[in-house]
Amino acid sequence: MSHPELSRRQFLHYAAWSALASIIPGPSWAENRQINKDPDNNFKPDVELELYARTAEVPILSGAETHVFRYSGKLLRGPVNSIKNLPGYLGPILNFERGQKVHIFFYNQIPEPVITHWHGLHVPQKMDGHPMYEIFKGERYVYEFEINNPAATYWYHAHTHDMTATQVYQGLSGLITVRDEMEHKLELPADEYEIPLIIQDRRFTVGNQLHYLHGMHQRIMGFLGDTILVNGQANSTISVKTRAYRLRLLNGSNSRIYKLGWDDGTPLTIIGTDGGLLEKPESMPYLMLAPAERIELWMDFSGRKLGSELTLQSLEYQGGGLPMRGMGGMGRGRMGGMHGELAQGDSFPVVKFNITEQISDSPRLPEKLVSMPRLGTKDVTNPEKTIPIAIGMRRMLFQLNGRTFKMNDYLDIEKIPVNTIQKMRIFHDGGMSGGRHGMSGGGGGGGGGGGRGMGMMGMMRALPHPIHLHGQQFQILSRKTNKDSDIYDTVKEGFIHNGWKDTVLVMPGEEVEIIKPFQDYTGLFLYHCHNLEHEDMGMMRNFYVS
Repeated sequence: MSHPELSRRQFLHYAAWSALASIIPGPSWAENRQINKDPDNNFKPDVELELYARTAEVPILSGAETHVFRYSGKLLRGPVNSIKNLPGYLGPILNFERGQKVHIFFYNQIPEPVITHWHGLHVPQKMDGHPMYEIFKGERYVYEFEINNPAATYWYHAHTHDMTATQVYQGLSGLITVRDEMEHKLELPADEYEIPLIIQDRRFTVGNQLHYLHGMHQRIMGFLGDTILVNGQANSTISVKTRAYRLRLLNGSNSRIYKLGWDDGTPLTIIGTDGGLLEKPESMPYLMLAPAERIELWMDFSGRKLGSELTLQSLEYQGGGLPMRGMGGMGRGRMGGMHGELAQGDSFPVVKFNITEQISDSPRLPEKLVSMPRLGTKDVTNPEKTIPIAIGMRRMLFQLNGRTFKMNDYLDIEKIPVNTIQKMRIFHDGGMSGGRHGMSGGGGGGGGGGGRGMGMMGMMRALPHPIHLHGQQFQILSRKTNKDSDIYDTVKEGFIHNGWKDTVLVMPGEEVEIIKPFQDYTGLFLYHCHNLEHEDMGMMRNFYVS
């Protein structure tokens, strides 16, 4: 990725804002940015740190180092384990306790505007990383918030207007862990027996530099790389002992959806989702993990032979949109040729575990994890009202509720009273429920017609969409599909229906109902597709909570 191209994107970004400012009454956004530059003297932090967005040269593949954007951190106050650095280009893991007050001085030292979103955390609008608060090179943003989330795996990443895909792709992301008293009592595997697995796909030039495609086909389908990285490393192999481990998984890819399973057919044991631990462990044959989703696995290597191997792989599936082979994709050979595409739904290894030490001591999997209230229709503030999230398309642009993203824009249906619980229906406009809600996006998702004879339009309708809602976590009420083919059958057993979520994968032809609290904080909170290319193409909207 060359600097001239980044400069062009930056120019287009400023040009777009200049155009927007010209049609908005009053002073321009550029002249009146209300960024949070200074700390509140009345806020007394338990954890205080500096976080920098910087350029760096890091080893990823053998040979030349790779130019990246990278978060780096420095602890100023608080427990020494509040920051844990990872090798490679990913930001440090930030470890917090529920109830802690956190103070983060964020400095931009890259040649582009940037802002950071604390994905999954329940924080005020000004602390959430809305792109309206992006800062320029040399500026700082002060985050001050209390950790008001249950124990779980969260993450942070760039959320800059029209640049989220490229900035996350270049490295601006990192993991967050939150712990609380209930989790401590469980005595789950910890320290060396707790392993983060941040899964990403990338492409590299022959000189080991990150390569990102901007063609319309790639943008519509979402970027797919041909090299799988785990924790910023290729061909990842992890040494383990014959005992139980806690694995924290994050899909940090731009658009790739993983169907995760063990190569020997061992069922997956799930103990946690995006927003917390489950009430009790669940066993599944495989797991669908979309961009931005997190999952926590209990994996017990007890009884396995010394020197044996076990591989976590992405299994083959259908329903991920049309394959890209022969349609302009780059090959596996590092920018070479049009062959060997690693398509959405292909099978490939993700990470390998080597059994290197035999021990006899291992904790048991708890039968019960945490108590969790299950929300239902009875809890909805207005049971007669269902808020629509309609996935659609018009003029080659993805939309939600018939519109693309504008910085301060929201519809009447996107106005939410604070301290309420809302029922929402996410669906493909023009598909199962478009008529019921009266949305019009110019013939959107269309129920996953698979693109039969429809070219680019058909591809757009056949795509899955991971929908992320900022603010509090939600619960899934139901999933429905109008697909009666074998395509959905290849993924249907891989969805978690319990637990707290902030991102849900909506397959072609599928409709998902969720229930979501909007408590404590007012202002603009985003909801969008976490296929980052779709987000940057306008598939993002605001809820206005008041």
